Amino acid sequence: MKDFLKKIWRFIWKSVIFFLIFSITTAIIYRWLPIPVTPLMLIRCVEQKAENKDIKLEKDWVAFEEISQNLQLAVVCSEDQNFIIHRGFDFTAIEKAMEYNSKHRKQRGASTISQQTAKNVFLWPGRSWIRKGFEVYFVFLIETLWSKERIMEVYLNVIEIGDGVYGAQAAALIYFNKNAAYLTKAEAALIAAVLPNPLKFSVAKPSSYIRYRQNWIIRQIGLWGGTLNYEVPVEKVKIKKKRKRKAD
Repeated sequence: MKDFLKKIWRFIWKSVIFFLIFSITTAIIYRWLPIPVTPLMLIRCVEQKAENKDIKLEKDWVAFEEISQNLQLAVVCSEDQNFIIHRGFDFTAIEKAMEYNSKHRKQRGASTISQQTAKNVFLWPGRSWIRKGFEVYFVFLIETLWSKERIMEVYLNVIEIGDGVYGAQAAALIYFNKNAAYLTKAEAALIAAVLPNPLKFSVAKPSSYIRYRQNWIIRQIGLWGGTLNYEVPVEKVKIKKKRKRKAD
């Protein structure tokens, strides 16, 4: 029995060490190289095959500089307004979401862009505590090893934007017949508006609700000032945002 327990223990700690080495090495490699495919992309392909549909996987990696500042601002304004400030988790947003969810039937999320990036690149969709635990680990990993620009670059290259459509460049070409670098505020806001549920909402055929979200995001971009500065120290960003709230 003791020998058996020793073998189990040896297998566990070897597995943990292997996982740590593999995950850290992968995160370091992905700090510079494009992500070839994500678990979600593969899952969607399997779902399409199971439903007897043609497999559709539209993606086209582009560098950070080739993604419109309008789109970067749009996703920050709509998905994670404290992206520049936080270290992976927005605890204020989490508290507000928990308070809202305790009083309403329709649930509200508080995932940051860093969380969504970690989930898309390294994990599978789901709400289990095990997956959430892995998500916390990978968020810590990318926030430690990657810059905010790199997190944004990866996020906008792998995010699901429609049925079989992933990333800013593929979406820009399919929906607007242009490169991601030339997306306007209105086009960027429309893309950002569908991100909460890209299989339900459509960029090509936006509903009245999506048009409402698009206009809201455009107004938020205007309030932000039209630029997204990744180099401003965290302390100055906080001061700037506090003053802005007072002015509003």
